[in-house]
Amino acid sequence: MDWKKLLGSITESVDEELRLRNAYLVAENRMLRQRITGRVQLTDSDRKALAEIGQKLDKKALAEIATVAKPDTILAWHRTCADRQCDRSQPPQSVGRPRIGKELENLVVRIARENRSWGYDRIVGTLTNLGYRISDQTVGNILKRHSIPPAPERKTTVTWREFIRFHLDVLLATDFFTSEMWS
Repeated sequence: MDWKKLLGSITESVDEELRLRNAYLVAENRMLRQRITGRVQLTDSDRKALAEIGQKLDKKALAEIATVAKPDTILAWHRTCADRQCDRSQPPQSVGRPRIGKELENLVVRIARENRSWGYDRIVGTLTNLGYRISDQTVGNILKRHSIPPAPERKTTVTWREFIRFHLDVLLATDFFTSEMWS
């Protein structure tokens, strides 16, 4: 018996079965993808798995079977994953401007509440004198987050706590429990 012919025929049948399975899965994926409207939301681990498999295929084969993303996108995912694996010394940094510290935010709120006539620029100047560097827009955003109106509106409104503090000497001198009777 010729082992080479037997091995060749077994390999051909296994390859043919794998090709049929792959063709079936590709057809099934395309049908399912047609039913989904919009983009498919992928996690980082999903992207990484697709990128690793996609990198092993050539671009032409990837173009035939990829339905979730374009082949260039999948290969770009692989490049980013490979870059991240090389540089594990620092965690990925978040985008945007860093948040203002809680201590500084509390200080801005305190200054605004204690000095009702001060605008954003004056609060910024005070903070600069104290050694903090902050913009007037940031002060405005902080005050909006704490529902504190801008200076002109803040000046005209008075909270109950402030009203009682301003009139405490009159309130203490008032006797609420006796009533005078004229006879």
